[in-house]
Amino acid sequence: MFARMSLRRAVIIVAILNGLYFVVEFLMASRSGSVSLFADSIDFLEDASLNVLLILGIGWTAARRATLGRFLAVLLLFPAITALWVLVSKVMNPEPPAPFEWGITSIGALVVNLFCAYLLVSRRNSEGSLSKAAWLSARNDAVVNVAMIAGALLTLAWLSIWPDVVLGAVIIALNADAAVKVWRAAGAERPAESAEP
Repeated sequence: MFARMSLRRAVIIVAILNGLYFVVEFLMASRSGSVSLFADSIDFLEDASLNVLLILGIGWTAARRATLGRFLAVLLLFPAITALWVLVSKVMNPEPPAPFEWGITSIGALVVNLFCAYLLVSRRNSEGSLSKAAWLSARNDAVVNVAMIAGALLTLAWLSIWPDVVLGAVIIALNADAAVKVWRAAGAERPAESAEP
């Protein structure tokens, strides 16, 4: 059923799921005091926005997709900047997050992101840098969620802020890497004639 789904329909589903889980994770971040959940909730909001832009960009020319791809690359940096801010805040106010709420919410986030990555993996080259941006984001988020689950288990055994702080750094690195890849893909997508002097 999902294999025959159009790119537009798949992206609409991904955008809705990301928007809904942003609300869930943001509320749970406030309840648990987890920096990683807060940063990841902002990432869900960014992913929802990214996929809405992808829907708008489907069917555009290569030049217009390249321009939008560059914009999306910059957009991917916002969760990294947010993660850096909350990371510094956590170090300044060291209070370990509630591990149970952190872990359960991270499992839910992993399920959502794996499903989104599954929907997008076969379509990641359909619309150049746009679809690649959406897939990279879902893939990176799933990796982060696995680490968040491990961090919650570690915090359960050893009450400390450091698993949460380290994951903030991981989120920064993954989003920065995705932004660079999308920027390069967008540049390669520009028509050859536009690159000529």
